[in-house]
Amino acid sequence: MHKILLLLTASLAACATADPTSTPAADGQAQPSLRAPNPSTRAFEDVMARQWQARLEANPVFATTTGVRDYDDQLPDMSLAAYERRVDVSRALLADLNRIDSTKLSADDALNYELLKGQLEDDVAAAAFGGKYLLMTTYYSPLQTLTGMPDQLPFRTLADYRSYVARLGKMPAFLAQTTDVLRAGIDAGWVQPCAPMQGYEDTINANVVIDPQDSVFFDPFDRKPAAISDAEFAALKVEAARAIREEVVPAIRQFETFYNLEYQPACREEVGVSTMPGGIDYYENRVRHFTTTDMSADEIHQIGLSEVARIRAEMEEIATGEGYRNLASFQNYLRTTPNFYPVSPKDRMKEAALIAKKMDGQLVNLFTRLPAMPYDVREIPPDIAPKTTTAYYSQPSGDGSRSGTYWINTTNLENRPNYELESLTFHEAVPGHHLQIALQHELDLPEFRKYLELTAFVEGWALYSERLGLEVGFYDTPYTNFGRLSYEMWRACRLVVDTGMHSKGWTRQQAIDFMTENTGLSATNIRNEVDRYITWPGQALGYKIGELKIRELRARAEAALGPDFDVRLFHDAVLEAGALPLSVLEDRIDDWIAEQKGVGL
Repeated sequence: MHKILLLLTASLAACATADPTSTPAADGQAQPSLRAPNPSTRAFEDVMARQWQARLEANPVFATTTGVRDYDDQLPDMSLAAYERRVDVSRALLADLNRIDSTKLSADDALNYELLKGQLEDDVAAAAFGGKYLLMTTYYSPLQTLTGMPDQLPFRTLADYRSYVARLGKMPAFLAQTTDVLRAGIDAGWVQPCAPMQGYEDTINANVVIDPQDSVFFDPFDRKPAAISDAEFAALKVEAARAIREEVVPAIRQFETFYNLEYQPACREEVGVSTMPGGIDYYENRVRHFTTTDMSADEIHQIGLSEVARIRAEMEEIATGEGYRNLASFQNYLRTTPNFYPVSPKDRMKEAALIAKKMDGQLVNLFTRLPAMPYDVREIPPDIAPKTTTAYYSQPSGDGSRSGTYWINTTNLENRPNYELESLTFHEAVPGHHLQIALQHELDLPEFRKYLELTAFVEGWALYSERLGLEVGFYDTPYTNFGRLSYEMWRACRLVVDTGMHSKGWTRQQAIDFMTENTGLSATNIRNEVDRYITWPGQALGYKIGELKIRELRARAEAALGPDFDVRLFHDAVLEAGALPLSVLEDRIDDWIAEQKGVGL
């Protein structure tokens, strides 16, 4: 799971593109060719520049992480009015785009045009639904956007710290705007269900501290950069402590009161988003958004059932091969045997780092081009760990000041078996998220494409990457191979339970029972995962749908090229244009296959 862009953009109410602006951005503007561009090219470059500038203005925290420092003292405007302005800008940009003769563009710009148009159309389409009210899920929330800043922002200069302190002072307005949107959601009948959000009050309360130095917001002051004098740093610490004590903590306490007294009592009992006003159409919209396909929920449900049956047969083969009479008895053995579990957070982190390092050495056998940016392995912060997923990834900064990070959950270790750690690491670090996302940042692409998030591609690639361990010497015991299959089964089950709950009327318990029967996940992980699918409709579909498409394209290439197939070149071809809708990826791989055939003549 790739998290940082999510925390910075998803809580901006359905991820609308931008605040109003018409000023081109120097940072994101496409570079002109040596020959004077034709009018269509100039017009398109202008639209790209305005869209990128608008996105930066709409999300100042995201702007800082990309290396654009023009908005360092600002926070996003979370109000519904700002959301509507962002949608209006998307409509205006889309209208400008539609006036451009795309047949006059170069091949590269024709693809840029197609991708930008799809992104703007997606923003406008989402505005018709109540998803803009669902700012909180069990996985992300506006509050986590704030608490994530100490880890995501640069802290090297006096200006960095002054900007951060200024942002502390703007947190009360940010949380007040968030509260207003959630309150409007209550009035509109668009709220999260009761069961999944139970315990979220603890996440909020963890940030209500008496001593400012105990706050996560004070973490940047644990170490003084050499470029800042002792006197300057001491003054900054005093100012930050005052802001945390007098502004931030009271605002969080007020948000906690709203959540406990207004939002939680208004929660809905039904888990399916289809039970809310316009919810059926909203879910169809989310399915298209997260899969980049026109598949129906019924089609995806059936694909999920088919994949569950296929993977279950492989899991049963391992179970019987180990002497167990059936899959259930083998899973019970794995769940109840202490030797399969880490003994401490340190043990968990050490093993993950070792696996990552071993895979680093195998990447040359799978790719010819690797990203220059390294990655780190860190523990998920304790205030969010109990209710969040097993692991996630945060991207490197655009200016190269911060590496990518593979975050690992070290709570409830009795539910986090070591035999699943290879799959987890390959998904989140390399050859999964870090390799794909860091490489995308380094490609010669327009800025909007360097940060383009398409779940089916990004998560599909990461799931596909788990399987690559088989090709370079991992999963060398029945248990680790079972862990790989269990993780694949987990994603296959998502197709069934997500569509089941949001399209077919399944209850939360039905989803839990289905995953308990078919995966090797612990009870805690299953509950957390099901609650994530409930509060984030459709997102979990992208993983398996994307992975299946990449595997289909690889099989097609292997059949067409025979002994001339080079897996390294295939992987390069998949990644060389960054994240793409699956239909566009398919066209590009078909072209690549034709080119490879020509090379062999």
